[in-house]
Amino acid sequence: MKSAIISDIHDNLANLKKCLAWCADNKIDSIICCGDITNIDTVSYLSKNFPGDIYVVSGNADLYDERDLGKFKNINFYGEIAVNEIGKVNIGFCHEPEKIKKVKELAPFKLDFIFYGHTHKPWLEKEDGIIIANPGTLAGVFTPATFSTLDHATKNLELKILSEI
Repeated sequence: MKSAIISDIHDNLANLKKCLAWCADNKIDSIICCGDITNIDTVSYLSKNFPGDIYVVSGNADLYDERDLGKFKNINFYGEIAVNEIGKVNIGFCHEPEKIKKVKELAPFKLDFIFYGHTHKPWLEKEDGIIIANPGTLAGVFTPATFSTLDHATKNLELKILSEI
C-alpha cells in the first residue's frame, strides 16, 4: 500500500490536479490530508478525482461546514486530530505542529509516523522513535509546492517537489 501525504492545498486546483494525476500514475492507494483544503468545492474535486480513501483533519483556513464532509463516501474526517492504523502502519496527523503532543497523548498504540502541516515548510525529524514529518504546501504558498509519499510495506517516506514530477 502507498499513501500520499498532502497539506495546505488552499484551493489551488491546478496543483491538486497535477498531484492527483501523479498519484494515479504511481498507484497511490490513499491520501492523508493534514488540513487547509479550504473550501467545499476543493473537497468535492479531491473526492471525485481520487478513487481511494482520503483521511482528513481540519486546518485553520478551512471554510467548509464539517457536516458537509459526510456527503463524500471516500472522505474520512477526524476533526482536528487523527490517530489510525492505515495499511498496517500506525499514523497520527494534525494541522498545527502545536497539536503533535496531543496526537501522541491520544494514541492508544505506538505511532510510527506523525504528519502535520500549517508551516508550509517540508520537515522531517525523529522523536521518541516516531518519524514526525511535514509534507509542505501543495499550494506552493511561501515555498515550492510539495507533498510526500509513504510506502507502507517498507515505511519509506519521500518528499516530492511538484515542479519536478
